[in-house]
Amino acid sequence: MSYVVLARKWRPMTFDDLVGQDHVARTLANAIASDRVAHAFLFTGVRGVGKTSSARILAKALNCMRKPGSVPPGEDPGPTAKPCLECPACLEIAAGTDVDVREIDGASYNGVEEVRRLQDTLPYRPSRDRYKIFIVDEVHMLSQSAWNAFLKTLEEPPPHVKFIFATTEVHKVPVTILSRVQRFDFKLVPTQLIAARLRYVLEQEGIASDDKAIAIIAREAAGSMRDAMSLLEQVIAWGGEGLKGEDVARVLGVASRQVLHDIAAALVAGDAATCLSVIATLANQGYDMAHVARDLLALLRDVVVARVTDKPDDLLDLADEEKRDVLALAGRAETDDVIRLHQGFSQSFDEVVRSGQPRAALEMLLVRLARRPPLIPIDDMVRRLALLERRLGGGSQAAPDRSASRTRGPSGGERGPDTRSRPRAREAGTPSGRRPAPGGERPEEPPPAPAPSVDEVPPAPAPAPPSPSAPSDAPAPTAASAPTALDDERLAAWHAIIELVAGSRPELAALLEHAAPLELGPEELVIGWEPGSVLGRQFAGKESESVLLRAAASHFGTTPGVRLELESERARGFETVAAVISREREQKKRQAIAEAQSHPRVTEAIEILGARIKDVRLAGK
Repeated sequence: MSYVVLARKWRPMTFDDLVGQDHVARTLANAIASDRVAHAFLFTGVRGVGKTSSARILAKALNCMRKPGSVPPGEDPGPTAKPCLECPACLEIAAGTDVDVREIDGASYNGVEEVRRLQDTLPYRPSRDRYKIFIVDEVHMLSQSAWNAFLKTLEEPPPHVKFIFATTEVHKVPVTILSRVQRFDFKLVPTQLIAARLRYVLEQEGIASDDKAIAIIAREAAGSMRDAMSLLEQVIAWGGEGLKGEDVARVLGVASRQVLHDIAAALVAGDAATCLSVIATLANQGYDMAHVARDLLALLRDVVVARVTDKPDDLLDLADEEKRDVLALAGRAETDDVIRLHQGFSQSFDEVVRSGQPRAALEMLLVRLARRPPLIPIDDMVRRLALLERRLGGGSQAAPDRSASRTRGPSGGERGPDTRSRPRAREAGTPSGRRPAPGGERPEEPPPAPAPSVDEVPPAPAPAPPSPSAPSDAPAPTAASAPTALDDERLAAWHAIIELVAGSRPELAALLEHAAPLELGPEELVIGWEPGSVLGRQFAGKESESVLLRAAASHFGTTPGVRLELESERARGFETVAAVISREREQKKRQAIAEAQSHPRVTEAIEILGARIKDVRLAGK
């Protein structure tokens, strides 16, 4: 007798032997027990999950005549959910020789003529069995004309005819056929059930094996019982009477679970050297790098699942030993870190598979993931931003010793405020930002000045002029820190002089915005900067004073005396034009935000959606 492969030798004979398809077995058994058997069935699922085997079991259940001698002659016991496997019908259906049960290959009998010849045999009753059953495998291969010829027959076949269709591509079956059959979707067989079946087969065959060998075969079967049997046949031919995990991994060209755990543990620990060492060992032994990458991606998925769920048993289709290793690895890692590892590996997985050098691609991927920068908790980042905001916000009011906060530029000179894009306010009829006319004075480059520290960064001027009569809703400062405020008339006069200076020398106007007009009148103009300020020394010079003198004379109509106080105690805490512009800018910003929050459409949306305002962003911000 010729050798029969394991996939055929251990093919399920009854519904109890059907592994991993309990929903199909129970439904068909109940239908037979209640005498509610449909006339057409469609079994769909991936290869090797038991579609054709289930069709044969159903055929035996419908035509079983019971064990010889158990039923009186001439009596029909009817269908049964547990065929006897001893009557002529059961034996011939299992052997594929029953004349009343025909197995048809849809790829070979896919034309309309074959369907017509089949239909010609339907009116004739079975030769011996209870039903005439047609099992059509890969039924999606039928042509459109063949499907059309099947429609009427499939909807109203003779009472003694049953159709069982099997396909791996149910989307190719016309919906007119799907509406005339009972559809059963076969699931992938869980790895643990495959392992249990393999262990049973090995015991019956008298072959010793360890759990690692069975686990590797079950994992490589990818849910297909037939694939598992074929792989088992292959490793038995290599290993003989004993199967070990290392030998099975070498024969199938896949990495053992322990090797994959070593790589994953090295990734979590950030050990790139260990990752490269393990990959080198696998490559020298001839393992497929694309296969290793696929298994490693599945392992990272299991680690993520074990980390984010309290009861991962239902989500991890692993053996008990492998599950313990995954849980231990997940316990040593942070949730966000393992999620980032899986995401980074999955994004580059296709590059490894399609690369002409898969080993190098996998090595560089592992090195990049192992050298990932540490994650910064969002709470720490928010805390740092809040601290920086407080430091920047307090610089315009506090007056610390600023001599120690000066910094020098790349050329060794001190850096001053950047006025290249400084927006300036304008009054009606006052020009601003004009270039000097040809033949006029050529503006000199101001000497470099040190940049203020974080605590003394001056607020940026606003794009609109400060209004002398503009109301301010800012809270009143305390007596100890309140700046000396200018009256509206003096503020307007000083601002007008600054605008006249900006017409020819905008960089000097930027320095004057931070100066205090200590004396302001047609007879005398005294300008001061508080002690420690570098802006006054930048402004000092005969040319700068002459520009200021011309602007004051143009404003007052007389030529006042101009005097500069670079280290003036009187200027300490004096409210400058820059401070006024900053205050009014913040006031307008708060007003705009308040108007946006109280807008009728916004309030209506909050009420309808039950939401809250998270942030308000102004245009251009």
